[in-house]
Amino acid sequence: MTIAAMLKQKGADVASVRPEASIADVVEVLARRRIGAVLVQDPDRAMLGIVSERDIVRGFAQWGAETLAMRADRLMTRALQTASPMTTVNEAMEIMTQGRFRHLPILEKGRLVGIVSIGDVVNAKLRDQASEVDSLKAYVAGAA
Repeated sequence: MTIAAMLKQKGADVASVRPEASIADVVEVLARRRIGAVLVQDPDRAMLGIVSERDIVRGFAQWGAETLAMRADRLMTRALQTASPMTTVNEAMEIMTQGRFRHLPILEKGRLVGIVSIGDVVNAKLRDQASEVDSLKAYVAGAA
C-alpha cells in the first residue's frame, strides 16, 4: 500500500499554525482536533517546521509555564523529513522509526498534500495483514 492510498482513505486535511502563533494556541489546536502535531507554515503555505506534543513537553521541562507564551517558531522542529504519495507504508514506517518521530508530511512536486502519523501507518499495516490472513484462509478452505 502507498501513502497515496492511505491519504485517499484518511483525507488530506493538515492542521497548521503560523510561526507567530503562541504555544498556548498550538495546544488548543492539538486538543480540539485530537492530534499530536501541527505544521508551522508561513502565509504562502510554505512549511517551516512542525510542533509536536513532544516538543511542548520538552519546552515545559526547560522553561516551565512560560512555554505557553512562546511562539511556535521558537519551539518547532525545523529539519523536516518528508515523503511522497508513492512512498510505501513500509518505507514510511522505516523513515519514522529511524528518525524517531511520529508525523511525516507528504509532498508531491514540492506541494504539501497531506500528513501521516505513525498511528495511520500502523493501522494501514494491520488492515493489510488482516486482508492477507483472510485471503490465506479462503485459499486454504478452497484447497481442502
